[in-house]
Amino acid sequence: MSTEKHTHITTVKTLMTASIIYFFCSMAGGVFYREFTKLFDFTGKTTLGVIHGHLLVLGTFFFLLLAVLCKFTALGDQKLFQKFFLIYNIAFPLMAVTLLIRGIVQVTGYPMTRMLNGMLSGFAGLSHIFLAVALFLLLLAVKKELCNENAK
Repeated sequence: MSTEKHTHITTVKTLMTASIIYFFCSMAGGVFYREFTKLFDFTGKTTLGVIHGHLLVLGTFFFLLLAVLCKFTALGDQKLFQKFFLIYNIAFPLMAVTLLIRGIVQVTGYPMTRMLNGMLSGFAGLSHIFLAVALFLLLLAVKKELCNENAK
């Protein structure tokens, strides 16, 4: 088996593993939302309600789509794609954790100090900035792969 083929298969397996992990996190997030709000008799709006959807779409389906794309192209072999994957998989879980913490605070009514609230907002903001950087790297990598003039 050639090294190029081995790298290609490894990339698809890695993306599928990420998709499966995000799927289980999404399901756990949905169950946690339902059970936690029920435990506190909470009926208002909370960020816990969006964790399931975010993880399912931006985690599970997103990486499933990328796995299919990488199966039929050499996208996964690009340095830009590898940088995207690393940054995204740091920033996206951080974003999910900030949603989880914010939601727990909302449901429990925990009185956050201004400093704690600011820190949580800061981490949420940083995670969104790094997600934007990661997605920009992905767009550049996809453009490079799909518009490659040397491709057959």
